Amino acid sequence: MARYQRRTRVAAPLEDVWAFHSRIEGLEALTPGWMNLRVEAVRGPDGEDDPEVLEVGTRIRLSTRPFGVGPRQSFVSRIVDREEGDGTARFVDDMTDGPFREWRHTHRFFADGDETIVEDDVEYAFPLGDEILGPLSVVGFEPMFRYRHRKTRELLE
Repeated sequence: MARYQRRTRVAAPLEDVWAFHSRIEGLEALTPGWMNLRVEAVRGPDGEDDPEVLEVGTRIRLSTRPFGVGPRQSFVSRIVDREEGDGTARFVDDMTDGPFREWRHTHRFFADGDETIVEDDVEYAFPLGDEILGPLSVVGFEPMFRYRHRKTRELLE
């Protein structure tokens, strides 16, 4: 599988950064407008609609239409792991339906004094093979994750 990683420092406490990323509103706020994100449905692990926190078992049905070009791409993301520790937190989502053959996104947060280190680690595989499309993915991932990290700092600092 191919991999993309990005790390940034946010001048805000871990509790605030973690709470922000733990809600669907965080995802919406951190997705660049050019992705044309539409959250179609959020269903919690017990079947409730629109849970306050994205817990293990939550399923998110989304669609995007990058730059308004082509048909909307639909996918389903599922929270498969979530844990908080002493000065750390993380959650993992995977894609159960969508344009990637495999997708596993680990979101990690580390307290560093009054600041927080935010890490995104994405492992992914394309349907046609990573040898052909893998190098091109950076063209899409880099601006999207750069935006996410910049927006996190802007909203929380």
